[in-house]
Amino acid sequence: MLSLAFTPKSLDVQRQVVIEEFKQNYLNQPYGDVYLLLKPLAYKKHPYRWNTIGKEISHIRDANMDEVKAFYEKFYRPDNAILSIAGDVETGYIRDLAEKWFGPVPAGKKSKNIYPEEPEQQQPRELKVERRVPQNAIYLAWHMPARTDRRFYTFDLISDILSNGNSSRLFQKLVKNRQLFSDINAFVTGDLDKGLFIISGKLINGTAGSEAADAIQQELDLLHTQPVSEDEMQKVKNKIESNLVFSKLSVLNKAMSLGYYEMLGDAGRVNDEIDSYRRVRAEEITQEAVGLFTQNKRNTLFYQVQKND
Repeated sequence: MLSLAFTPKSLDVQRQVVIEEFKQNYLNQPYGDVYLLLKPLAYKKHPYRWNTIGKEISHIRDANMDEVKAFYEKFYRPDNAILSIAGDVETGYIRDLAEKWFGPVPAGKKSKNIYPEEPEQQQPRELKVERRVPQNAIYLAWHMPARTDRRFYTFDLISDILSNGNSSRLFQKLVKNRQLFSDINAFVTGDLDKGLFIISGKLINGTAGSEAADAIQQELDLLHTQPVSEDEMQKVKNKIESNLVFSKLSVLNKAMSLGYYEMLGDAGRVNDEIDSYRRVRAEEITQEAVGLFTQNKRNTLFYQVQKND
């Protein structure tokens, strides 16, 4: 934080490192560019339409010294950092060390990042691409509340009802019974601002993209019309609770969790997560599903096997 060396040589080296990272993670592996495509499809104004690494290699290659320095000086400062320590330590000793090493580092300029709010989506959006991949895939995305919104827990439970394990709805109906997909997943991005609820699936050969999308939508519509049973609710809540409890066995996970919840605004929330999931009622699942899974708010990416020339 205090003595990072800025030289043309170090910038060139790191620029090449990041370019190679971009190629390896986004261009040179199957389905690697999915979120380079899906994010700008779903977001039109909010910065979430950009991947952190950039939209294309030119954004990395063209970064100059002044831009890199300005970014570093704005964000890499103690007043913009969270130090989280867990283990067999004495609090007073740790406070002394923190003051010793971070106290002399000057604070940065105070700034409040205010991002443009994404307008409510009114029409469905669709994108089709062809890539050299082993099988067709589909990605559906809807806008959902931010990570700090209490409704986040409802949407997270919906994702587990749909796809957490072999007894989940999408696996049983679309993988096992109808055999339209080889695998399918539902998950939430958990972003600090309003995020995305995403369903992704790899299609069995012979399944048309439109058929796959319709089959998923049919299962989502059942959440509107058929209330989730208490047994099903309890099953997914038990899985989440066990994951949260076991995560606290690791000292590293404890430190990571404390830092994460402090970033959300209150480190004490780490102790409230289980209760937040427990409080969600079955009727809330139905209510939120009605508002979320409307087709006019759906973003659809058809990721297709490239045809031979």
